[in-house]
Amino acid sequence: MIRTFKGKTPKIADSAFVSEAAYVVGDVEIGEGSNVWPGAVIRGDFGKITIGRNTSIEDNCVVHSGTPAAPIGNVHIGNNVIIGHGAVLNCRKIGDCVLVGMNATILHDAEIGANCIIGAACLVGQGMVVPDFSFVAGVPGKIKGRPTDQQLWWTRGAHKEYAELVIQYKDQGL
Repeated sequence: MIRTFKGKTPKIADSAFVSEAAYVVGDVEIGEGSNVWPGAVIRGDFGKITIGRNTSIEDNCVVHSGTPAAPIGNVHIGNNVIIGHGAVLNCRKIGDCVLVGMNATILHDAEIGANCIIGAACLVGQGMVVPDFSFVAGVPGKIKGRPTDQQLWWTRGAHKEYAELVIQYKDQGL
């Protein structure tokens, strides 16, 4: 379901896929080849949410703009990003080529650099800045080192798998 809020209607690229069971509202922009799966909620009501190219927002994720630090809190999610099932993002930035693991939570004003892995069920604290090429895990999230090549496959190859899946969903009218 795609809804206008305060005169702002989500802008979704023609090649993107948004499940009819997802809820996208307000000041949201979704780039080419990106996909949003059932149960996902993307709420651009306290700022703009920009989602880049070939990015997957998996089932039951929540992406919400806003920050306690200012009246407006924009969110930028880069290209070739996988946001795993059930993740919650209320952050400021996710760089390119990032995997956010299943059920991870990234709190207000956090910034994740490029080529990072955020482990499943990790809690990235408010305002945490994660440098490029970091592997973060735990509660609270701590940088454990650099991601392995095997972990980075998710940011380098998974978008191709999702592109194929989107074609199948569209072919079946879903």
